[in-house]
Amino acid sequence: MSEKIRILIVDDYPVILVGLVAMLKNHEYIEVAGVANSGKKGVELALKLRPDVVIMNLMMPEMDGIEATRRIKKQAPEINILMFAGTGYIDQVTPALSAGAIGYTMKDASEPELVKAITNVANGQAWLHPSVMNQVLKQMQAPEEEGLIDKLTERELDVLNFMAKGLGNQEIAKLMVVGTATVHSHVSHILAKLNVASRTQAVIYAMRAGVIKDNSDGE
Repeated sequence: MSEKIRILIVDDYPVILVGLVAMLKNHEYIEVAGVANSGKKGVELALKLRPDVVIMNLMMPEMDGIEATRRIKKQAPEINILMFAGTGYIDQVTPALSAGAIGYTMKDASEPELVKAITNVANGQAWLHPSVMNQVLKQMQAPEEEGLIDKLTERELDVLNFMAKGLGNQEIAKLMVVGTATVHSHVSHILAKLNVASRTQAVIYAMRAGVIKDNSDGE
């Protein structure tokens, strides 16, 4: 990631776009690299600008934020996406995470909350607004097959705990004194064994299983 956090804002409401740009200009370590007023345009700009974070509106005409997220992550998995949604769409949290978003915050979040969410997501750390955490845990039903967490090796559990702390593959590799490719392999095995689609879902699953602690409040 560059010295500044480069972000792309995708929202079909001009007032929100203008408001977010004005708000984030007050933070010198955040750079608004671009704005888009549709999901389709958001995908195009994300692939062109390669920002650190995309703040993605959930509901938009023609292409919603979930589909836009899915397309971005398919072509540029290194881009981290923070879903930005109204309070009436809390049931879309799990679909958004399944599409590849690693953060989910609300449009009524305070400025400090939004900035913290952006910072965490930029560092590859899962971020869920406190008001949606319980909903996420309810939506993620326990799988029919028991004991999936028991399939993880000790090393994979170590990686999962580092993931829960918001560490990226390179940081985990340094701490475990292994290559980045080895960590990437561990992460892939974790997702496959837990039958989940994203790192965020793996962390939430592990929280439900009592393997790791809830890190959503940060430090």
